[in-house]
Amino acid sequence: MRNLEFKEQLHEYTHWREQLIQGIEMYRDWRNRYRFNDPQSTDTLLNILQGLHNDRVTLAFVAEFSRGKTELINSLFFAETGVRLLPSSPGRTTMSPTELFWDEKGGSYIRLLNIESRLEDISLMDYKRNPDRWTQIDLNCDSPTQMQEAFRELIATKKVSKDMADKLGLWNEREAAEQGIINPESVEVPCWRHAMISFPHPLLKEGLCILDTPGLNALGTEPELTLSMLPSAQAIVFVLAADTGVTKSDLEMWKSHVCGSRGNRRQGLAVVMNKIDSMWDDLAGETGYEAAIQKQIETSAMILNLEKEVIFPVSAKQALLAKVKGDEALLEKSRLRQLENYLSEDILNQRRDILKGVVDKEIGFLISESVKLMEAKINHAQKQLEEFKQVDFENQELTGKLMAETRDRQNAYMANIENFQASRKVFAVQAKMLIDSFAKEKIDEIIRRTKEDMSKSLTTYGMKQNMRKLFDELRDLLQDSVDLTEETRRLIKAIHKKFQDEYGFKEIEPQLFSIKQHQFELEQIFEEGEAFRNSARTTMTEQSIVVNKLYNTLIAKARNILQQAQRDAVTWSNSVLSPLMHQIKDHKRQIESRLIMLRKINESKGGLAESIAQLEAELGPLQTQYQELLDIMKSVHLEPAD
Repeated sequence: MRNLEFKEQLHEYTHWREQLIQGIEMYRDWRNRYRFNDPQSTDTLLNILQGLHNDRVTLAFVAEFSRGKTELINSLFFAETGVRLLPSSPGRTTMSPTELFWDEKGGSYIRLLNIESRLEDISLMDYKRNPDRWTQIDLNCDSPTQMQEAFRELIATKKVSKDMADKLGLWNEREAAEQGIINPESVEVPCWRHAMISFPHPLLKEGLCILDTPGLNALGTEPELTLSMLPSAQAIVFVLAADTGVTKSDLEMWKSHVCGSRGNRRQGLAVVMNKIDSMWDDLAGETGYEAAIQKQIETSAMILNLEKEVIFPVSAKQALLAKVKGDEALLEKSRLRQLENYLSEDILNQRRDILKGVVDKEIGFLISESVKLMEAKINHAQKQLEEFKQVDFENQELTGKLMAETRDRQNAYMANIENFQASRKVFAVQAKMLIDSFAKEKIDEIIRRTKEDMSKSLTTYGMKQNMRKLFDELRDLLQDSVDLTEETRRLIKAIHKKFQDEYGFKEIEPQLFSIKQHQFELEQIFEEGEAFRNSARTTMTEQSIVVNKLYNTLIAKARNILQQAQRDAVTWSNSVLSPLMHQIKDHKRQIESRLIMLRKINESKGGLAESIAQLEAELGPLQTQYQELLDIMKSVHLEPAD
C-alpha cells in the first residue's frame, strides 16, 4: 500500500537524520581527540545536534468548515486504529487549532487551553512553556475507543454572553446579521482555544507533527497561527470541497493566511479537492465524472494561481473506509495514493535539503578550517622531513645557522603573539559595540513606547500607525547594527590578512558575520502584519482583542529575530579568531619541536637519523588523522568548503 511508502519514506528520512547526528558526533569527538576543540566550536556543534534531535516534520492542514479536513487527516495517518480517531462527523468539526505529535517525556495526553485565555496578554508560545495552565486528559493508547471519546472534547462548545463573545473576538455583528441573528442573549463558542495531543503513533514517533486548524474565524482571531505556526510548517495542505470549488471564504483564507505564510515560495503547498465522491453522476458515468473532476482542477488552479500538479482530487471518506476494511479497489477509487506520494517524496526531500543546508551553513566553516589546518600540518612535516634528508649536518656552521634561524622565528613568534593579543583587544571593543546594538533594553524601550501609544488608540488606523512607528524604529536600530557589522567585518579581514602576509599563515577565509537574513525576516514580518491587518476578516472584526494579539504576535517575532541576531553576533565574535589561535599554537609547537631536533643533531651524529625517524613517525598519524576527517565528512555528505 502507498501509505506504507509514506511511512517508509519518513523512516528513511529519520534514519538519514540519525546518520547525520552520528557523523557530527564523530566530528566533535575528532576535534576533542586531536585538541582542535574550543568552547565556541563545542557550543556550535552541541546546538546543531540539539536542533537535529528535536527536528520535526510539520504538516499543517488548513480549510474552511465542512471541507472534510479532519477526515482527510484520519484517512492519511490514523486508519489503522480501525476507528474515526479525530472527531469528524457531519456538522461537528474540530473547533480549536490542534497539534498532534509525540512527547516522549510527557507521554500520552490531550492538553486543552481554555478559551478565556484569549483575554490574557500571553502568547501561545508562552502558554506552551507552562503545562499547568492547560487541562490535561490522559490517553489510554491500548484503547482506540477511549482515545476516540477523549478526542470528542476537541469539538466541545459552550454558551457565553454576547459581550463575552465580543471580548473573546468570537462575535461578528455583520455575519450574525446575515444569518438573521440580532442581539442574541447568548452565543455558542468553543470551550477550548488550542489543543495539544501526544501519543505514540509510529509516524509521530518518527518526528511527524500535524497541525489541524479550524476555519477562517479561528485564523482571523489567532494571529499567532498565521504569523508563526503556519510559516514554520514544512508543508501546508489546503483543503477544498470538490462540489463547490473555490468559494469566496476559501479564496480569502488562501490569500490572507496560506499564501501570506509562504511568502513568495510555492514550495510545500498542496491543495486537496476533497469529497470527489459527491460529484459522481450515474447518468454521466465514468467519463462525465472524470471530466467534471478535471474541469474543477483547472478552474481551481487558475483561481489560486497554482500548478495543476499540486491539486489532488481525493475522497477522504472512501479512503478511510477502504483502509479500515482493507479494500484495495476502493482505496484506488479514493485517489489518496497520489497525495501520499507527494507528501512522501516532495515534502520529505525538501526537508532533507533544508536540514542539510542548515548543517552546512552552521558547521561547514569549522570543517573547512579543520581540513586546512590539517593540510598545513602535513605540509610542514613533509617540508621539514625533506629538508633534514637533504641538508649536510656534518657542517657545524650550517647547523648553527639553522638553529639561529629557528630562534629568530621563535622571537618573531613572540612578537606575533603580542600583535595577536593587541588585535584581539581592538576586535573585542568593536564586537561589544556590535552586540550591544541589539541590546534587549533598547528593543524593549522601543516596544514599551509604541505599546503605550497603541493603548490610547485601538482603532485599525491607530494600529497601522503604531505598527509603522514600531517597525521604523526597529529598522533604524537594525541599520545601526548593519553599519557596525561592516566595520567589524573590515577589522577581522585586516587581522587575517596581516597574519597571512607577515607570518605566512595558511589562508583561512574568515567567517564573516551577516545581518542580511535578520533584516529580511524583519521586513517579512512587517509585510505579514500588513496583509493580516488588511484582510477583510480583521477589518470587519475591528476588536481590540484581535488588534492587540496581532500587535503582540508581531512584537514577539520581531524581538525573537533581534535576540537571535544578538546571539549570532556573540557566537561569531567568540569564534571568529579561533582559526588564527589554532595556527599560532601549532606554529609554536613546530618551532619548539624543530629546536629540540636541531640540538640533538648538533650534539651527536646519531641525532640526525633519530630526528628523521621521528619526523617520519609523526607524519603517519597526521595523515591518518586527516583521512579520518575526510571519511567523517563523506559519511554525512558534508564536503569542506573550498
